[in-house]
Amino acid sequence: MDSVADNLARAAKVKLMIFDVDGVLTDGSLHFGPDGEMMKTFNVYDGLGIKLLQESGVQTAIISARRSPITARRAQDLGITHVHQGGHDKLTPFRELLALTGLTEEQCGYIGDDVIDAPILRRVGFAVSVPGGRPEVQGLAHHVTQAGGGRGAVREICEFLLRAQDNYARVMAPFLE
Repeated sequence: MDSVADNLARAAKVKLMIFDVDGVLTDGSLHFGPDGEMMKTFNVYDGLGIKLLQESGVQTAIISARRSPITARRAQDLGITHVHQGGHDKLTPFRELLALTGLTEEQCGYIGDDVIDAPILRRVGFAVSVPGGRPEVQGLAHHVTQAGGGRGAVREICEFLLRAQDNYARVMAPFLE
């Protein structure tokens, strides 16, 4: 992990923050209903963090190996337009995002928790993991959140980005004045 000053400098350059889902936007648990339907639990604090980040001008995206209509619905609710689901190759959709947005790897942040996230974490300018992330993944991260996946980690990193880019006070002002 890098120093706080190094991480703030990295976060200040982020124009696109990419989120893994299972273990990051959720706690990694999968719940199945009586008819076999899969259910996931998302954190409302994380959701507002994403909305505030978007308000500041940072684009958001999801790259998830698991295909889930629940994830698609959550992304729609949050206004996340760049969503890729399905497939263990996360590097290809990452490269597609770069081509689509015209951004560089250094201008991207990514938060992941498992080895499937490693190829992207090695490339982005701001690599983040969660406390429950695999040790190999935490070793690639510039920053590890204090809050766990599905328990406020995303909100924490969104606020970190907002502060690094001097946008925290502006996006919070409508709520705190």
